[in-house]
Amino acid sequence: MYMIMKLQKSKIKGCLKIPGSKSHTIRALFMASLAEGKSVIRNPLISDDTLSAVRTCQSFGAQISMKDDYFIVEGFGGKPKVPEDVINVGNSGTTLRISMMVAGLADGITVFTGDEQIRNRPLQPLIDAMNNLGASVYTTRGNGMAPVIVKGPLSGGETLLDAVTSQYLSSILISAPLLKNDTTVTITRLNEVPYVEMTLWWLDRQNIAYENDNFKTFKIRGRHVYSPMEVTIPGDFSSASFFLVLAAISEGELLLENLDMNDVQGDKQVVHILESMGAKIEINRSGIKIKGGRLLGKTIDMNAIPDALPILAVAGCFAEGETRLLNVPQARLKETDRIAVMYRELKKMGADIEELPDGLIVRKSNLMGCSVNGHGDHRIVMSLAVAGLCSEGETTVDTAESVNVTVPEFPEMIAKCGGALELI
Repeated sequence: MYMIMKLQKSKIKGCLKIPGSKSHTIRALFMASLAEGKSVIRNPLISDDTLSAVRTCQSFGAQISMKDDYFIVEGFGGKPKVPEDVINVGNSGTTLRISMMVAGLADGITVFTGDEQIRNRPLQPLIDAMNNLGASVYTTRGNGMAPVIVKGPLSGGETLLDAVTSQYLSSILISAPLLKNDTTVTITRLNEVPYVEMTLWWLDRQNIAYENDNFKTFKIRGRHVYSPMEVTIPGDFSSASFFLVLAAISEGELLLENLDMNDVQGDKQVVHILESMGAKIEINRSGIKIKGGRLLGKTIDMNAIPDALPILAVAGCFAEGETRLLNVPQARLKETDRIAVMYRELKKMGADIEELPDGLIVRKSNLMGCSVNGHGDHRIVMSLAVAGLCSEGETTVDTAESVNVTVPEFPEMIAKCGGALELI
């Protein structure tokens, strides 16, 4: 259903429970499906992207049931069946990339497609690597983008990998342990290292043997077996970043529960970034309390946290001086070209903003409410909504339905902390 958010400047205060991590939930679903036996995944994120992962795992033969706040997964023991139909991953790039290698474990052909954004996101480096490892993978349009056809089985061996997105490497790391031979991956480029560290955290839980030479070369031993597990998914720092910035720029105060600063998620850096810019932050057992204050702009290397680019661009509009968001060219390869889109939409609101090949420069601005385009990208929509809640006048953000990809509760959470948000 097509939706528009209408927002007014608001006083922000309250306590919010941050939903489970999307990245952890999807990894848990695939590893539980690859295991033999029953796994329990507690506190998962329930969103369009994670439900795409559920349906994909079911297509390969996993039996997954959803209870009140947990999944029960009966895995297929590392031997996925050939799906009966084309797999549609919706908007989930993580699901597509991880499941391509899972399809390579099957002795047969799997076809993947997705929505318009997915059909315009690159896959070629992963395709090349999989072909080097024994599969036959190609795209129907010959352009390195879905629809993509995977013919297994993979055998293992050696390959180069240009990991312009970390999802390519995570995909190989998750399925390579189940191949009959060992696998060696030599990295020619790697962005978003914390997401690879998250995948390695899951492999360590499963006692998978691998060698990591400073993220330059990975050697993964084959013939492993995944074990069923019981796991609780931690809160999502990527989702929390919108509320962290909202409190910081509104001079409001929020307590965010269900966040663990010891977790491997890279986007927890946003907490430290906002603190270094001047936000007042307390971290205790009950959660992270953040109170807005006078913010100062700074230079931030965004390579490890590309998903935070849109919301930190908004933060830059409210910080004294200049905020430079750099070294994140892969932000152009997400659901949208997030560098270009945030430049264009914040400019409409009056932002003093400059577009770079690999990021943005943002100077303190007096934002004014207006109609902006969310481009069907959940992180763009939520970032512009936060900007609207702290700008004079009325802001409308279209394609608001896209928040269902990661934070379906976003409108209710904004309302709970005092935000004037109306859905149309």
